[in-house]
Amino acid sequence: MKEILLAAMILVNCKSFAQSDTTTIPKPANASASPLTLNGYVEGYYSYDLNKPENNTKPGFLYNHNRHNEFNVNLAFLKGTYSGDNVRATVAIGVGTYMNANYAAEPGTIKNIYEANAGFKLGKKNLWVDIGVLPSHIGFESAVGKDCWALTRSLVAENSPYFEGGARINFTTDNGKWFFSGLLLNGWQRITRVDGNSLMSFGTQIQYKPSSTTTFNYSTFIGTDKPDSVRLNGIYHNLYAIFQVSKQFGITAGFDIGTEQKSKGSSTHNTFYTPVLIAKYALTDKWAIAARGEYYSDENGVIISTGSPNGFKTTGASLNIDYAPASNVLFRVEGRTLSSKDKIFTKDNTLKKNSTFFTTSVALSF
Repeated sequence: MKEILLAAMILVNCKSFAQSDTTTIPKPANASASPLTLNGYVEGYYSYDLNKPENNTKPGFLYNHNRHNEFNVNLAFLKGTYSGDNVRATVAIGVGTYMNANYAAEPGTIKNIYEANAGFKLGKKNLWVDIGVLPSHIGFESAVGKDCWALTRSLVAENSPYFEGGARINFTTDNGKWFFSGLLLNGWQRITRVDGNSLMSFGTQIQYKPSSTTTFNYSTFIGTDKPDSVRLNGIYHNLYAIFQVSKQFGITAGFDIGTEQKSKGSSTHNTFYTPVLIAKYALTDKWAIAARGEYYSDENGVIISTGSPNGFKTTGASLNIDYAPASNVLFRVEGRTLSSKDKIFTKDNTLKKNSTFFTTSVALSF
């Protein structure tokens, strides 16, 4: 662990940016595989919003690639992973505009914890317990751009947890087709719990992979992210399926729906929901394209508050082109447009219903 912490300190102090593909720490010839691995990832980007926001920041419901007309780093981190027969641990220290936007509510050095957890195996079966800062159990997209089919994240991903503080118990069947998880959480994308909140939240995940080309997932979040004095209990359902129809063509379809009490102790609820569909086609080994269609309806501002008559009712579409000059490098260009029922976007101090922006990025993993 000393090696991991030292590497993380060097990353932060020297402002070197670096995730993802696993590179094993060098070892002597004929030595057994090391349980310790070190990964790096960095994604630089440039994005231009045609609405030209005065503060150079895109609307507050977008957390990735959210800076306008400037070259920046969305996410970079250095990750150390220890994997033994019965114990495991991960530490990842991150920087970038993604970290600034998503960890704004966290104090001090916690703002730079991309992931940090330790776990142990229960018995001989593949049953594990992990505690710490964990990757989210909700959704098919993460903040690691190279692992996502589209350059920018979907509205559903941007407005559901990317990370969570808590404890989880995981079980994977021997054939690897079924995965089950139960979680005890500090809140909705929280490491530090909300002051005045005395209740933990809960999560579940069931994933089924009938083959290497098909995945079905159902995850839930149950609880509240508000102080006891204004507690509003809710439940969130996350469903998605991934179909790799052929070597070249794949489809991801998702549908999320959530409810929250209208007032403390109320038996009536506000409802929000969001469907999304992404199709990806590999033109060659190096070139690929992906198209996305999505809709997000949150009339009562449970997740995205606008203060407008119809709330957040927004349709989105995007198209990206990817080029991979090497196995660990990905260059991308994307055009994306959002259209809302109400005038919730701003251009030249005038409210508008539409927002269009273009983004390009280069991601490198080692």
